Amino acid sequence: IIPVVMAGVLGIYGLIVAVILNGKITKPTANGITYSQFNGFSHLAAGLCCGFSSLASGLAIGIAADAGTRAVGAQSAMAASWKKMGFSGDAGGQAGGSGDALFVGTVLIQVFAGNLGLYGLIAALILSQMDAACDNDYYNN
Repeated sequence: IIPVVMAGVLGIYGLIVAVILNGKITKPTANGITYSQFNGFSHLAAGLCCGFSSLASGLAIGIAADAGTRAVGAQSAMAASWKKMGFSGDAGGQAGGSGDALFVGTVLIQVFAGNLGLYGLIAALILSQMDAACDNDYYNN
């Protein structure tokens, strides 16, 4: 369930950027254009930055979750087979324990992978604050 929640958080990052950018878009008026190409390209860069970093973060979270789930399952199966064979020793930490340490490590990797999306959100917020006014006299002549 952790990767599903983290994927939802990445989607919310995109929604935050979309709402902020939507508030900055202005319609052309009778006096001329008020939304410059610079603003358009900086807003495009902000959206792409947030989107691609969330995509990379989602892929990293998914790969970590898949590998972690398989590893925890393999560790549990291996511990059960060791007990069936009569080994009651530690066996290097493999047979004993319930796999909690491996699960905690997997969750930590997923959290750090989720930070990639947060960094993209921060960069998108910085890009969205850039502003340049249009020279309306240039467009009216």
